[in-house]
Amino acid sequence: MCFMDIPETPLSEVRFIDKWTHSVMYLVLSLTISLEYLYRVKPAGSRFLAVWAWFMPVVMGGLIEILQASCTGGRRSGEWLDFLADAAGSTIALAIGILLARCRARS
Repeated sequence: MCFMDIPETPLSEVRFIDKWTHSVMYLVLSLTISLEYLYRVKPAGSRFLAVWAWFMPVVMGGLIEILQASCTGGRRSGEWLDFLADAAGSTIALAIGILLARCRARS
């Protein structure tokens, strides 16, 4: 899905819609990993969240951007701002996950 052509939609006119989409997708991905981990593991550690819910999605986003720039024949472009939007979404999810882990540890 990351390598298919993007169709034109009315939302294409929204400023930075691509960056917002990247941020929300990676927020949901990382938050899903965090919540599943917090649901399954008691007591939850922040190190797991930092590596698997933040670092790995950010690495995946970077690899996808590199592959888009080099393997799609110009149909897709890899952008640094897309990578930063991926990292921003994952960072917000990490902060939420750590806050939830700390709240859970107190109770």
